[in-house]
Amino acid sequence: MTVTSASQYFKILVTLSAMFLGGCDSYKADSLSERSLIYCSEGSPEILNPQLVTSGVTVDATSKQLYNQLIAFDVATNEVTPSIAKSWHVTQDNKKITFYLRRNVAFHHTQYFMPTRHLNADDVLFSFNRILDPSQVFHDVSGGKYPFFDSVGFADVIESLEKINEYTIRFNLKRADSSFLANLATDFSVILSREYAELLIRSNRLEDIDTLPIGTGPYKFKEYRTGSYIRYEPHAEYWEGQPKLQQLIFDITPSNTGRLTKLLAGECDVIGYPIAHKKINNNPLLTLEDVTAFNIGYLGFNTAKPPFNNKLIRRAVAHAINKQAILDTVYFGDAKAESANSILPPSSWAYAEDTHDIEYSIEQAELLLTQAGITDGLTIDLWAMPVQRAYNPDAVTMAKLIQADLQKIGITVNIISYNWQEFLRRLALGEHQSVLLGWSADHPDPDNFFTPLLSCGSAETGNNRTFWCNQQFEKLLQGALKITDVEQRKALYREAQKIAAEELPLFPIAHSKRFQARKISVKGDILHPFGGISFGGVEKQ
Repeated sequence: MTVTSASQYFKILVTLSAMFLGGCDSYKADSLSERSLIYCSEGSPEILNPQLVTSGVTVDATSKQLYNQLIAFDVATNEVTPSIAKSWHVTQDNKKITFYLRRNVAFHHTQYFMPTRHLNADDVLFSFNRILDPSQVFHDVSGGKYPFFDSVGFADVIESLEKINEYTIRFNLKRADSSFLANLATDFSVILSREYAELLIRSNRLEDIDTLPIGTGPYKFKEYRTGSYIRYEPHAEYWEGQPKLQQLIFDITPSNTGRLTKLLAGECDVIGYPIAHKKINNNPLLTLEDVTAFNIGYLGFNTAKPPFNNKLIRRAVAHAINKQAILDTVYFGDAKAESANSILPPSSWAYAEDTHDIEYSIEQAELLLTQAGITDGLTIDLWAMPVQRAYNPDAVTMAKLIQADLQKIGITVNIISYNWQEFLRRLALGEHQSVLLGWSADHPDPDNFFTPLLSCGSAETGNNRTFWCNQQFEKLLQGALKITDVEQRKALYREAQKIAAEELPLFPIAHSKRFQARKISVKGDILHPFGGISFGGVEKQ
């Protein structure tokens, strides 16, 4: 099956399913179609468990569809709110956090697993011990990498996990961590089924835990064809109420033109990262929506290898890039993105207003290259991500603009790309010299920008794509996590931003909005300021 035929296949499947359920009753076929939703997404998830990856494609497809976390973020206030845990208590020293679980939270009932009990403390223990305990039988399954948790030093913070009773669990921390609750509310901190894991052990099918997923989320997994589509069915016993959609399809359509064509043809109900905003706005059957996202699109320099282990060359490249031309061409103007001079967006409470952008100056760039000893030109590799994200809707075009800019100072740029999974794998190994990438925050705490992108711990895991490790910067980050006073934390983060601006392991380019286009018949909140999309409360009218 080709990618372009996936949505057509699904329409046929919906009709045949309705006929099977209701004979040849055309009314029922229409009704099923009306209650099924096709979301045209931009890429294939690497795996179906967000514990193991940080890519937005995977988070969109899995986190809020298949799973729940102990706690979540309120969409309106960005405050931490109950989820599977109905409440929690934090001791005065911020080192013991006790969660009280809801009762009657059901796991998915599928053809490959039939749960005999509801969620309890054993499932929470199992889910986090998989990440924390190298001796746990599932720890090394599917690669044994937990990039988000490694990047925030999760294992370094937790002293122990304690089961108080069947529905109460306690995290004992080695030290206070002001971002700990926020990290538990991210899309990565999902709760798995211990009973399902035990079944997989008995049947020697450990890898199935990440490819045939079982969660407590609003939808349960039905089918996945890599590069084509994912099919979900509603979770009838969902603790927040059964979803109103009869089926949810992720139709994988990497081409942004292809997604727009399918939307206009009625083959998609919702598309991610739409182009041609004016055309969508002029169509009375469609609506374009956006959300102000906490994100950063950047040019990252691999500081662990030449030539970008030299700060002078990093700064020379930054001076030579016409950032405004990128904003105008790739982000279609300032209304859809703003120029970035820090990894933190200006809306963050920790943003340092005295951080200045790097001036676009060919003369300054040439001077810095001369100071670095580069007099006969230079050839570099620039990796461009192959998928569209809000923080970078067209990395290849951006790379071509930078290629033209750097040619003016004698730098020849080879543009390199791979399929998304291969791209991420090679990045983590540090094979690149420079890369166009970005980050969407998982929660509003500023540490969610600094630690994953630029910490030493993140560099060790390969999640810090610059492989930059600065001990003074690291000390400021660690200090900010140990205190709760906002003004004191803000002062530390201000100093951290100064160091990052001077050393320039990455060149901030833009903070953008995230866009989505849908039929007007689709109702409900899908986009969120943080993390992935959600179809739990969505319906078609």
